[in-house]
Amino acid sequence: MFLSSHEKQLDSKRRLLVPQDFRAAALLPGKELEAFDGVYGFSAVEAECLECGGAAFFERYRALIERHPVGSPTRRALEHKVYGGMQRLNFDTAGRITLPESLCARFGLTADVVMVGLYDRFQVWSPKAYETYAAQQEALARDVFNGPTEESGAGAPRP
Repeated sequence: MFLSSHEKQLDSKRRLLVPQDFRAAALLPGKELEAFDGVYGFSAVEAECLECGGAAFFERYRALIERHPVGSPTRRALEHKVYGGMQRLNFDTAGRITLPESLCARFGLTADVVMVGLYDRFQVWSPKAYETYAAQQEALARDVFNGPTEESGAGAPRP
């Protein structure tokens, strides 16, 4: 699992040290796909960041694509987004990946980045973009936990 958040720095060659626990999670094989010494990465679907993961991450997107008939506009769009945008980012001997220049430019990934674990994947953000996004997600999560009032009979369970 990819858990927690890490503040890291990119070097001048766009190399990012992936935390040891993230590397260990990435190296686990999927159900049908063997792991490789690195991660799959592409521009996230729902957020303005880079999203990465191991074999299970790749398999999740492959399963989503395969639910649609070959040749359908939806499948073509998903294939273009996922397969066309996906890159294999290999770990070097120090446990770093080199981020694609185009994605660094697109998401403002320069010196400092935030890596956020999301169970089967992790995201790489510029700190400023992540601060804004995290505040939005925090508000949504708070709404879920606060839920409707008990008078309406549909309150969410509280931890």
